[in-house]
Amino acid sequence: MAAVAANFDRDLEADFARVAALIEQAREAGVQLLALPEGALGGYLLSLDGTAEPPPAFTVDGPEIARLARLAGDLVVTAGYAEADGGLIYNSAVCVTGDGVLGHHRKVHQPLREDEHYAAGDRFEAFDTPVGRLGLMICYDKAFPEAARTLALDGAQIIVCLSAWPGARTNPDPDLAKDRWKRRFDLFDRARALENQVVWLSANQSGMFGSLRFVASAKVVDPGGEILADTGVTEGMAIAELDVEQALELARRSMGHLRDRRPETYGSPELATV
Repeated sequence: MAAVAANFDRDLEADFARVAALIEQAREAGVQLLALPEGALGGYLLSLDGTAEPPPAFTVDGPEIARLARLAGDLVVTAGYAEADGGLIYNSAVCVTGDGVLGHHRKVHQPLREDEHYAAGDRFEAFDTPVGRLGLMICYDKAFPEAARTLALDGAQIIVCLSAWPGARTNPDPDLAKDRWKRRFDLFDRARALENQVVWLSANQSGMFGSLRFVASAKVVDPGGEILADTGVTEGMAIAELDVEQALELARRSMGHLRDRRPETYGSPELATV
């Protein structure tokens, strides 16, 4: 499995060329599951101040996603894009193989002024794939433990989080590796994997886009919260080999975080479900 840190922009043909090259690189490395970032088709927002125009939007059953599926072929590939539906635009992620769309997610949690550009999704649902049962989330979704827990309780063995996560907006550290928003990105990745005892893939944009400097840091995390592969703050592909069934069984053998839950003690009806 592999998670990508790379830069994607408004040039859709260039984006598809990069996607094709990354898929071929992954295929040559024996990868079966490849995670591309949020906004891999058409880029993300140029800023988070509410003034930027959103990227071009496509329908999930349109020619752009069909093209992505053809490129995926025998791989399971996840990628982010702006989705048009019913006169609204969603910040979405799709999971495809050469056979078509396997799963889909609309970003639920919207940071800063992102809600001025996108409508919000309303659910987290896992789905079956050739590499195991998968859950998708996008960027800020991972700051909410309930999101990952909902996917884990729905049987997700692997959670893929696609991001366009930037460095700090105020007092940024000149050394991106020391940036406080990069630390948060990494902490969320490890915590969500450990607390749910799932395999976690984290893909992210890299480089600059408009006013945003992305932290990259694509990674694969095992169910114990250990980072198996990481690109650091530069673009690249984090590749790790893992027997998912075995990894989950070993992690959950003694202390099973999902099994040992006590929902009746968690107070509100909302918390009691997660």
